[in-house]
Amino acid sequence: TADIAPARLGPDQLAANFADIAPRLSPQAALVEANRCLYCFDAPCVQACPTAIPIPHFIRRIATEDQRGAATAILSANILGGLCARVCPTEILCEGDCVRNRPGDEPIRIGALQRYATDWVYDERPALFQRAEASGRHVAVVGAGPAGLACAHALALAGHEVTIFEALDKPGGLNEYGIAAYKLPEFAQIEIDWLLGIGGITLRCGQALGRDFDLDDLRTVHDAVFVAVGLGGSHALGIEGEDLGGVRPAVEFIHELRQCSDLSTLPIGRRVVVIGGGNTAIDAAIQSKRLGAEQVTLVYRRGPESMSATGHEQSFAKDEGVVVRHWLAPRRILGEDGQLSAVEFEQQALDADGRLRGTGQGCRLPADLLLLAIGQQLQPPAGLDCAHGRIVVDEHGQTSLAGVWAGGDASGGGLDLSVQAVEDGKRAAAAIDAALRGQGAEHG
Repeated sequence: TADIAPARLGPDQLAANFADIAPRLSPQAALVEANRCLYCFDAPCVQACPTAIPIPHFIRRIATEDQRGAATAILSANILGGLCARVCPTEILCEGDCVRNRPGDEPIRIGALQRYATDWVYDERPALFQRAEASGRHVAVVGAGPAGLACAHALALAGHEVTIFEALDKPGGLNEYGIAAYKLPEFAQIEIDWLLGIGGITLRCGQALGRDFDLDDLRTVHDAVFVAVGLGGSHALGIEGEDLGGVRPAVEFIHELRQCSDLSTLPIGRRVVVIGGGNTAIDAAIQSKRLGAEQVTLVYRRGPESMSATGHEQSFAKDEGVVVRHWLAPRRILGEDGQLSAVEFEQQALDADGRLRGTGQGCRLPADLLLLAIGQQLQPPAGLDCAHGRIVVDEHGQTSLAGVWAGGDASGGGLDLSVQAVEDGKRAAAAIDAALRGQGAEHG
């Protein structure tokens, strides 16, 4: 319809709106920031990092202008350290636990320093890691997101041959397709190209589990399998009007935006409503605003403290002009001639038992685009035990099927962060390597 149209903003404005929101530090700024670090012995920032990056160690390397040493320290712990420097919620992880994070002081800008150190690698492309002697073993990795890539790199480093099967056209998972463009402009493929440079990794895109092959196929020709398929399905609201034109999953909208070579061709509504309380909802809302939507309203059924998006992200959305409405649940989607026109919401409140209840009061928000960010769901792989919407694994990532491990969001416990997915991939790779070398029969 006329309400959903491309080119609401000019090319220069669009370029500015989708430029990197956190450009790298200058060498001088990095030195100043590195010298603020107290180099704690038992550093709480390291405890807060799921991949246990030795933060004081790499910051000391920056302070002594040892770029290689800083980068090696980071990437040895987290091979996707450049990605995580850009997308990690550092305010609730490392920087949140920094000893300088107190009134009258500021935490060390660990994320910015990590980006400074790792950017040197993608610029200079040094060979920081050397593969071990070939083991003669071959591992299949299903999914080229952070968990799959981290697992593949660690296994290749240990001397195994790895084939990654990826359903989409490019590797990267959510980092290529699902995170706001201004956080990762043109970056995901640069990092992945460097990572694959270790050798021993074959990437096969356009290959989907359950469509082009199944786990039995992989187990027949590989010595082990790691499944990192992410959460491919989107939840639905299950209410009237969800099939109207202009109603779509937020992840699909972000995917389209991330793969669009000319943002002036991407249609956007004038009045956009986003339903959800996580980072995907925030990313969808802010990008709608930056594409030229006149009014963007993010609606969540509980209070701000219940949102899974961090306080930093919530504040960022408001600063960008997104209107955030709490305690409202969608009841009905209204349309005219098959096209969305408005969304009806009911006011929510907690009852005496702390359960969410409708109050009978409500409101109607006009909309020509409705983006649903109410969570994604696992499309369960045949043959694996699943529970609570995730693949069941032990502490090493081993599944119910012999010789098959899993990790990332598909098996996660709710901490759906890139950095946790990397740690899952690392942990599974260590267990697979031990099993292949006969050092851990209990794992495989």
